[in-house]
Amino acid sequence: MLEIICALFGAFALGACSAYDLPDPTPEDFAVHGIDVSRWQGDIDWHAVKRAGTEFAWIKSTEGGDHFDPRFLGNWTAARAAGVRRGAYHFYYFCRPVEEQISWVKEIVPVDPTALPLVLDMEWNAHSKTCRERPPREKIIPDMKHFLDEMEKHYGKRPVIYSSVDFHRDRLIGALKGEHFWLRSVAAHPNRVYEQRNDWVFWQYTATGRVDGVKGDVDRNAFFGTRSQFRDWLNGDLKL
Repeated sequence: MLEIICALFGAFALGACSAYDLPDPTPEDFAVHGIDVSRWQGDIDWHAVKRAGTEFAWIKSTEGGDHFDPRFLGNWTAARAAGVRRGAYHFYYFCRPVEEQISWVKEIVPVDPTALPLVLDMEWNAHSKTCRERPPREKIIPDMKHFLDEMEKHYGKRPVIYSSVDFHRDRLIGALKGEHFWLRSVAAHPNRVYEQRNDWVFWQYTATGRVDGVKGDVDRNAFFGTRSQFRDWLNGDLKL
């Protein structure tokens, strides 16, 4: 029985499972899977994506205070038409004031009560040619809280926070308890990689996934719990 519980509730039961030396849950142990996409996926056949069992998708919308993904609105409309639950994600830019980024998201991302919560994508971008700043924790945490609060007021749902391993290690350990996190962890179960972050809700487990309807590689993600818990989360009834 414990093994079944551990497989279904990996994010929360891993501590108990470890005591029994059971293997970590794998992506295949989770019932609800989705993708995240941007312009780099090209033309997407969203009906094929839906038929492949994809239950949710996050679509890149904006970056910084003046950039938007040219495929965002097309994907936003087509995903909904195909019956895929979708939301937008904003890639945070450390060389732009948070107030400008808030205004930019509001300008580009429609208010849609059927959409997933907005995602605040927080990660270092070592390849950026225009911004090499890495603000301190004392700057980043208040700005993140301000962004989350303003987005919740505007869209009616508290955003999800996406983080990479290095950014979380450098700035987020022990911070923002009670928020809903989406964690990138392609080498191991998130609980093995992220310190003090066992309350995650979504796991990005590969950047080289394949899904019908998408040409080439695509990020794949799993929701931490059961289908009924996913329905509760969509309705805002899931408490961590």
